[in-house]
Amino acid sequence: MGPVRAWRDEEEIDLGPRQQRAVLAALLLNNGIRLSNDQLIGMVWDDPTPSAVMALRTYVYKIRKTLPELNLKSRDGGYTVRAEIVDHCRGEPLEGLRSAYFDAQRVRLGDYRLKAREDCLERELDVLELQKHVAAFPLRERPRALLMRALYLEGRQGEALDHFHQVRALLIEELGLEPGPELRKVHAQILNGDLTLPRRPEQLVPDLIDFTGRAEEIALALRTLPGTVGITGMRGSGKTALATRIGHLVKGRFPDGQIFVRGRDVAGELLRAVGVENPVGDKAALWREKARGKRFLIVVDDVQDAATVRDLATPGSAMILTSVRRLHELPGVTWLKIAGLTEREAREFLRKAFGPVRADAEPEQAEVLLERLSRLPHPIRVIGGKLSARPHWTIDMVLRQMERKSELADVIPSDCAAMMAPLIAAEKQLSDPERHMLMCFARQDVEVIDSHRAAEMSGADAGEIELVLESLAGVHLIEPLVLGRYRLPRFVRLFFALRTTASSRPDQAVYAEIML
Repeated sequence: MGPVRAWRDEEEIDLGPRQQRAVLAALLLNNGIRLSNDQLIGMVWDDPTPSAVMALRTYVYKIRKTLPELNLKSRDGGYTVRAEIVDHCRGEPLEGLRSAYFDAQRVRLGDYRLKAREDCLERELDVLELQKHVAAFPLRERPRALLMRALYLEGRQGEALDHFHQVRALLIEELGLEPGPELRKVHAQILNGDLTLPRRPEQLVPDLIDFTGRAEEIALALRTLPGTVGITGMRGSGKTALATRIGHLVKGRFPDGQIFVRGRDVAGELLRAVGVENPVGDKAALWREKARGKRFLIVVDDVQDAATVRDLATPGSAMILTSVRRLHELPGVTWLKIAGLTEREAREFLRKAFGPVRADAEPEQAEVLLERLSRLPHPIRVIGGKLSARPHWTIDMVLRQMERKSELADVIPSDCAAMMAPLIAAEKQLSDPERHMLMCFARQDVEVIDSHRAAEMSGADAGEIELVLESLAGVHLIEPLVLGRYRLPRFVRLFFALRTTASSRPDQAVYAEIML
């Protein structure tokens, strides 16, 4: 970590004298752990005087004033900070701080740096870089084994075997020891011709170039990972796009690979991604064994059942889940709920979808269109693509066509199914009472309704209607406001209005056209 320094934006912050920086370093090295006065004094001073207690309090006060972002808390005669600590591997760790505690920490951090560097070398297997590292640390066996592996994989089998004999002679001469098990294993694999590269999955789907918004959700996810993050919201709200964006932002933290899974056999897919082709038995337990000590980024898209992902999280790896329903039964998940974009984000996304000039030419019509689409990314993308493909069309034309519900299928039949696809899929999962309830909502053309009115419209009793409404809220087709009151998003209302029209006027084949 080099000398203890801090910046706010681009300006370096004066952290005070050496002992004050030592107090700050001790707190940061014990990130999130409460340290008593005596513990802190013992870390900073090898031979403290009675004035050390007063000096410590003074330093803590100055650190609080200088770095309020640290949220330095006092409790029960001790202190705690919470911060993200980054080692850029520049200079001697904790440079300038002197005590038995910091000397021990320097050794620990030095070992950690060596391991981290060798982890990188293992992933890259660059012969030149490995040769430099071996020259700097000639008695470390792990980089020697990595160099043998890299030479062999480059087709330099003779050099790899010769390197083994060189290091064996060095170890015997310097330490009186034969090579350890890792070196012997690589040597045997080279002799047997069965040395292969470990599989490193890179399955993360491409990021969307026009991804827009979700800054708060992304920030929370970045703070949570490598804990498990869940993203929930109605179909078409952009859950997969958000999970993908987060994945690309953090994939550098997970050097053992990224795995993308969609389906019910999540454990099996994870195992196949790391080379276990026909897993049998307890797949979750086998996955945890394979992932031990590794750092994978795992995205599980459209989780249908909590059981498919339970017991798959492992220390050091991260999971990002997407699910229409929030899976309350899964412990330790930080859930992000998303719906439509904000007004500003939706305008920006529409401008990206079919060009800023045309979008800005009809600002009022654009606002009306976005409201009718509930500012959901999927329908905005489809409508934007349609307008982009037809340069002589205007937003006002689209609005007038959307108002002619019964004729919609004749106006834009090719794109209607694409725009409505998330809701078509959602409707297939509904029970008959849930579908009837939404069609009653749409028929009345109401935005907000209470459970008593819903019971009157549907003809169901109050107890049954509460279950139906809560189930619809669980899949985000209606939004709970206060107890007993719900809002129907505009886009959902539009879809079920079309559904109602199709049911009452089958000769128009409106819904049939949507389903194409």
